[in-house]
Amino acid sequence: MSRVAVSKEIICWALERSNRTIEDLQSRFPKIEQWVKGEVQPTLRQLESLAKITLIPLGFFFLHEPPEEHLPFPFFRTHTDEDINTPSPELLQTVHVMQQRQAWMREYLMEEGHAELPFVNSVQVQENVVAVAQLIREKLGLEERWAAQQPTWTEALRAFREAIEEAGILVVVNGILENNTHRKLNPSEFRGFVLVDGYAPLIFVNGSDSKAAQMFTLAHEIAHVFLGSSAAFDLREMQPADDPTEQVCNSIAAELLIPENDLRSLWSVVENDLEPFQAIAREYKVSVLVAARRALDIALINKDTFLEFYQGYLTDERRQAASRAPGGDFYNSQNVRVGRRFASIVARAVKEGKLLYSEAYKLTGLYGSTFDRYTSSITGGRY
Repeated sequence: MSRVAVSKEIICWALERSNRTIEDLQSRFPKIEQWVKGEVQPTLRQLESLAKITLIPLGFFFLHEPPEEHLPFPFFRTHTDEDINTPSPELLQTVHVMQQRQAWMREYLMEEGHAELPFVNSVQVQENVVAVAQLIREKLGLEERWAAQQPTWTEALRAFREAIEEAGILVVVNGILENNTHRKLNPSEFRGFVLVDGYAPLIFVNGSDSKAAQMFTLAHEIAHVFLGSSAAFDLREMQPADDPTEQVCNSIAAELLIPENDLRSLWSVVENDLEPFQAIAREYKVSVLVAARRALDIALINKDTFLEFYQGYLTDERRQAASRAPGGDFYNSQNVRVGRRFASIVARAVKEGKLLYSEAYKLTGLYGSTFDRYTSSITGGRY
């Protein structure tokens, strides 16, 4: 049986990078401990299986030493005093998949004669935050109090996402690596990222995060698009990293969701309520977390008050998450994991013979009859 020469350092690195242990993989690879010690070499088929399980490109196993891996854009973290570790394989692979989608979409739109989106990279960091927020609302077709027209803040989140998609921006919300429920995306590592492009800007929101946090992340990311700045971020405690662009994006996001002048007027009415943030949330159809964060932004409360509320909120959110039933409608999930607009265009390209089914499967992460049923569900059988 032919075996492949792989250094034990690479094997150890692959396990560490994917957060796997020898015990995790012992049943799949009985001799993995001997691989790690350099006593036995794996076969090519075993190496291919290990590469798939650890989400590491096969070619990396033929290197003499572990490579340094980096994201293709800045990764802004709220707490810069913490060690910045190598991005997880789930994050790296997710970015790679999103880059493939964006590259295909860009090429397709250019071939179809579409022009670049005029609002991408259309504002500067030093511009007035209130004016930029209003510009974004106009480009998205939203009124200043658009969220108040929605029955709940979850509906407001859906409406916001759909308005962004209608403007020509790809929006993906997913809490796992494609459709792999065993590979979750950690919101402690990142809340989202943006890939800015003139034809096909792409926003990715970590769906493992709370719905409340997703609303703010989405607003933060749309600001990045208008500023023309690709990035990933963690936004811990709803606060940006110590970077001028990140701070401006947060300010724009806050103004976009809750206009300052409106909130100051409302605060004089609700500040003595037992639950003032609930009152703000009801008025603007946002989460109580966004309401509290906005009150902190404009100094209606101090940071200690916000952090005390934030910790209590996290406790409640974890308790609610633990009681939620798993799963959900698969096809509705794909509307956010793939995006209706993107999936519709992919389906049309297949129908017109401009894209092979095999390529469409890779782009959407849906295969065979699942792809057919989902695309039919969003196009009514028409392309």
